[in-house]
Amino acid sequence: MSEPIKVFGNVGSPYTQKILSLLRYRNIPYTVSWGDVVHNLSLLKIDPPKPVLLPTLVFKDENNLNVCKTDTTPIIRELEKLYKPKSVIPSSPVLAFLNYLLEDFADEWTTKYMFHYRWYFHEDAENAKKMLVLQHKLNIDNESLKLFGDVIADRQINRLWVVGSNDDTAELIDKSYKRYLKLLEKHLSVQSFMFGERPSSSDFGLYGQLTQLVGFDPTPSNIAYKESPRTISWVNVMSDLSGLHNMGGVGEFFGIKNEKVNSKINYFEDNDIGWIKLNESSETLKEIFNEVGKVYIPCLIANSEAYLNGDEIWETEIDGSKWKQKTFPYQVKCLSWIKDEFKSLCDDDKKQVMEFLKGTGCESILD
Repeated sequence: MSEPIKVFGNVGSPYTQKILSLLRYRNIPYTVSWGDVVHNLSLLKIDPPKPVLLPTLVFKDENNLNVCKTDTTPIIRELEKLYKPKSVIPSSPVLAFLNYLLEDFADEWTTKYMFHYRWYFHEDAENAKKMLVLQHKLNIDNESLKLFGDVIADRQINRLWVVGSNDDTAELIDKSYKRYLKLLEKHLSVQSFMFGERPSSSDFGLYGQLTQLVGFDPTPSNIAYKESPRTISWVNVMSDLSGLHNMGGVGEFFGIKNEKVNSKINYFEDNDIGWIKLNESSETLKEIFNEVGKVYIPCLIANSEAYLNGDEIWETEIDGSKWKQKTFPYQVKCLSWIKDEFKSLCDDDKKQVMEFLKGTGCESILD
């Protein structure tokens, strides 16, 4: 693709931040238009997607016509076909599957942290309803700012129960978020990214949600500063990895001089370099998947069963607490796609995945 990819999104959208960081890392040219997606697309005479979601990316089809796409996971796989250098999908099929599962956890479960903290607590809701409007239009008058902010807050607060956030689940979400931060703190103390020296698509998924949790919403940000300083720093670094290479580290700032000039700096253009070997992975990686199995997998299973039974609302037990939410058809697809990814593996790779996930709870959806 010769011309920059057009991205339409919002600063307060974790999925927009996910894709922009990935584009920067992969050195893929892009332009970004902030604000109302439908309005900005209409200025270019481009029909909006159905439904309109953030971010919206515009690609060219085989007839050079504009095509809008909105789901970041398949978009990332589409970009893998269009641009070869600096892949974010591990070359090992086993790691690639684990990466897919972790990216899904980031997109579908950690977003519950974000939505809960943003709209459940008064301070955070007051912050969000102002900032989200201002990110569309800075020079809006104060009366309109309040009016539009109230509309946004009312709509989102009334949707809390849809994603499972309520008085009964608030403690569960809070505990899971704090565990998640501690797990990241531990993992990042031994490894810079989830699967090695280079970022995978799951890193960008986790990053997207964390941009909001540590950089936008007051309550989860305060928690993160207490629980995981490494996560705060990781989010800052992840924002732009366009020049990431394998020789990073401490230097003269810390009083350590580089005695040798290294002309073999690797920028991870080769997809076989920079990934861990699963049998040599830190225990911290499996501990992260323990959390996936503890909270997200029961959600996927219960949601799928409810959908098959025609139930609009479902209830299950997650981590010893009651969880209740609206049935999501999209998450039924998520479960199906995870299973498809697993089924595409050869028998030996399946065996390695199952051995790694044994005891996490994640293996229960793989048959």
